[in-house]
Amino acid sequence: MISYARQTSEQPQAATPPVEEHIAPAPRVSVQAFCETVETAAAVQAAGEDRRLGKAHLKIQMGGMAAAVEAYRSAPTPNVIVLETDARSDILAGLDQLATVCDAGTRVIVIGRINDVALYRELVRRGVSDYLIAPVTAIDVVRSICNLFSAPEAKAVGRIIAVVGAKGGVGASTIAHNVAWAIARDLAMDSVIADLDLAFGTAGLDYNQDPPQGIADAVFSPDRVDTAFIDRLLSKCTDHLSLLAAPATLDRVYDFGTEAFDAIFDTLRTTMPCIVLDVPHQWSGWSKRALVGADDILIVAAPDLANLRNSKNIFDLLKAARPNDRPPLYCLNQVGVPKRPEINASEFAKAIESEPIASIPFDPQMFGAAANNGQMIAEISANHRATEMFLQIAQRLTGRSESKKPKGSFLSPLIDKLLKK
Repeated sequence: MISYARQTSEQPQAATPPVEEHIAPAPRVSVQAFCETVETAAAVQAAGEDRRLGKAHLKIQMGGMAAAVEAYRSAPTPNVIVLETDARSDILAGLDQLATVCDAGTRVIVIGRINDVALYRELVRRGVSDYLIAPVTAIDVVRSICNLFSAPEAKAVGRIIAVVGAKGGVGASTIAHNVAWAIARDLAMDSVIADLDLAFGTAGLDYNQDPPQGIADAVFSPDRVDTAFIDRLLSKCTDHLSLLAAPATLDRVYDFGTEAFDAIFDTLRTTMPCIVLDVPHQWSGWSKRALVGADDILIVAAPDLANLRNSKNIFDLLKAARPNDRPPLYCLNQVGVPKRPEINASEFAKAIESEPIASIPFDPQMFGAAANNGQMIAEISANHRATEMFLQIAQRLTGRSESKKPKGSFLSPLIDKLLKK
């Protein structure tokens, strides 16, 4: 029997998932594909360009099962082998040959054209990790490879939401903080808000927190980053919301490499169901990587021409860089400033070819009071229009509805008094 590692489901899956499906990224693994058709090779190539396989090293060859057997006679096998084959007899005979040259622990994904549960079960019995029915799409391949390295019960953990402003001063941080608050309080999801603006971040001020440690301690000590270390850096805001604060000091220069935050994000994914990134308005290798690597993106724009241009540029770039994800979402903020000419939502929708998910009205008194008091809008006015908008944005980004709170009966106060006696 082939000594591949096993992780299977009961039936083969070939359907393309809904865009909201959450697929956890694969770790740094080697993947080699042996294809028989150009169409499958193109799908695997496109999968290799997906953000979730960004850390994987993918190599594609033609020749199918025979080429794989020949290649591994004199070379070690990778972490994952993807094999395309046509005939049923070729699959089983080829796997028997491959077993003689395959290293223990290598996982195998087979792509075939026979939709037969009996065949699938025979493949499972021989240790094949997954069986995909051709023709396959890029997301089929991505899902199959990534699922080899994520436990089924952990799929809901680690959703990253990135919030970025189309222009400086549009209130993206305020939106990010209030949306994270709504996710934690109203949707009852354990969440963390990570302030990535290390020099000028405002998350600590907005949540009325002044932690002695924060994200800078992690980014400047990448060798120490693990679950326990990150947990010590988090500041508790509410029962469900934690803060990874920025130092907001200028005693050092915050120049980072492209992968500077990778270890932090990977660690947060393993412990937090929802991570909200407050991404500063700057364009660098690490900020682009944070946006492209997020599960969902919210662009915040003010209703003027510069914001429209920038929003479209960001939207188009991220849509092209993430072809297997749903497009970024965007909202308009500071709408209705007196005497200011504005570009309305319909013009934004026409240029970006997507409707804004919210248009948040300009209310300097309410937002100013919240900022100066270190509070969220919902804390000052639970019935404010913006409070409801933040909840709606949170629901769109997470795909969750509001958590139902148990209703007490009219006897509850009396019962509580009796219990206290």
